[in-house]
Amino acid sequence: MEHRPGSAHDATAGIATPERASVWEDFLDIFYAPSSVFARREHGSFWIPMLVVTVALGALFIVNMGVLEPIMDAEMRRGMAAMADDPRMTPEMIEQGRGFALGIAKVGAFIGIPIAILLIAAMLYFMGKVVGAKQTWHAALVVAGYAYVPRIIESVLVGVQGFFMDPSQLDGRYRVSLGIGRFLDPDTTSPVLIALVGRVDVFTIWVTVLLAIGLAVTGRIPRSKAAIAAALVWVLGGLPGVFQGLRS
Repeated sequence: MEHRPGSAHDATAGIATPERASVWEDFLDIFYAPSSVFARREHGSFWIPMLVVTVALGALFIVNMGVLEPIMDAEMRRGMAAMADDPRMTPEMIEQGRGFALGIAKVGAFIGIPIAILLIAAMLYFMGKVVGAKQTWHAALVVAGYAYVPRIIESVLVGVQGFFMDPSQLDGRYRVSLGIGRFLDPDTTSPVLIALVGRVDVFTIWVTVLLAIGLAVTGRIPRSKAAIAAALVWVLGGLPGVFQGLRS
C-alpha cells in the first residue's frame, strides 16, 4: 500500500509505544530498572503496590514476632518506664498494658503501612512542588507504593537476624537495622540521637533514592532537583521520632 504524506501513519509515527509488562514484573524491575516501572505505571493503579506491600509486610511481621519478641519487650519497657514509677501502676496493670501493646502492634502491622505510604506520598507531592515538579497526586501515590517495596527485603533480613542473634542483643529496634543505629546502645544513647542516625541505614536510603527517581520521572524534572525533594522527605520522615525522643 502506497504511503502518502500527511496520512494517519505520519500522525502516529512519532508516538512511542508504552512499554508493556505484567504487574508482577514491576516488583522485580523496581530493584534494577525503577525508572521503567515509574514511567509505565504513572497512570496505573496505586492500589496494587500498596496492597502487595501491606500484605507482605504485615504477614512478615506476624511471622517474625516470635524471634523479635525481645525487641518489642525492650521498646515497651522503655516506653512504660515512666508509668512504672507511678505508685498507682501495679505489675498486673503493666502486664495488661504489654498485652494490649502487642495486640495493637499486630493490627498496626496492616494498618500502619498504607498510612505510611500515604504520608510519604503527601510529603513527596508537596516537596516536589517546592522544586517545580509537575507530578500529580495519583503519581505520587504510585511512586510511594513502589518505593516501599525494598522494605519487604528488609523485613525478611530482620527476621533472619532475629533468628540467629543472641536474644540479649535484641534490646532495640535499630539492633537489626543495616545502619548506624545498630551500633548504639538504646539504654544509654539519647533517644533523639538514635532517631536521627537511625534513618542512616541501607533501606531508608534505598527508599529515598527510589522516591527521587520516581519524582524525576513522573514530575518531569532533573534528578538533581528530585534528589533535593527526596532529601527533604527523608528529613521530615525523621521528625516524629525526634519529637518522641524529646518527650522521653
